[in-house]
Amino acid sequence: QLQLVESGGGLVQPGGSLTLSCAASESLDYYAVAWFRQAPGKGREGVSCITTQSNAEYVNSVKGRFTISRDNAQNTVYLQMNSLKPEDTAVYYCAATYGTSMCPPLELHEYDYWGQGTQVTVSS
Repeated sequence: QLQLVESGGGLVQPGGSLTLSCAASESLDYYAVAWFRQAPGKGREGVSCITTQSNAEYVNSVKGRFTISRDNAQNTVYLQMNSLKPEDTAVYYCAATYGTSMCPPLELHEYDYWGQGTQVTVSS
């Protein structure tokens, strides 16, 4: 069964940058991979997705600031986050679903495999 491990979270000042990594236990070649986040007291929301062909989708709140990418040779997906805002503070999760060349909707039930999350805190 596919296992996902996130890393790269931490504390950053507003306007700063972080890069999150999602490392998989096996090849991600045939998986669409997404990033979700959950802020304190809120539900988990989708942020971005990347298809098997490296086509990317983003929610409006992060467009122009976040970039998702994948390195299939390393079985890893990245989320480059720039111009971070306090409202980006959350636990960030990666998730994957097999056998699709398109990004499913950024809904929790669309993704079968989940990591444990990494904390991102944006604060001065």
